Amino acid sequence: MGSEAAALLEAADFAAGKHKGQRRKDPEGTPFINHPIGVARILAHEAGVTDIVVLQAALLHDTVEDTDTTFSEIEERFGEEVRHVVEEVTDDKALPKMERKRLQIERAPGSSPRAKLVKLADKLYNLRDLNRCTPQG
Repeated sequence: MGSEAAALLEAADFAAGKHKGQRRKDPEGTPFINHPIGVARILAHEAGVTDIVVLQAALLHDTVEDTDTTFSEIEERFGEEVRHVVEEVTDDKALPKMERKRLQIERAPGSSPRAKLVKLADKLYNLRDLNRCTPQG
């Protein structure tokens, strides 16, 4: 792929294609892709993260959970390291919401440092979004 910038743009393009047409639950119906881009931005600009694996995983963190993307597809396109981080932060949507939240708490201490960065930036983005406006429903 060449440069890290190209690798990052490849992940952004992939995520944008996968999340095409999806919207956030805010009253404006913000395009969903704003969320993973915002998570990656928090990591890069506020936390000073330069690890390309972490930044790619941030962009891809909801693709398996919310689209038809598979972990194998992530690994084929972005490598084993990115796949592992995405896998660590992906919830099993077949489980009830409260069980998913319980498992997040239970698994957090044993997560890799990379997964912890993505998960914390994801939570921070969501809290800021809640502060900005309450989702519909």
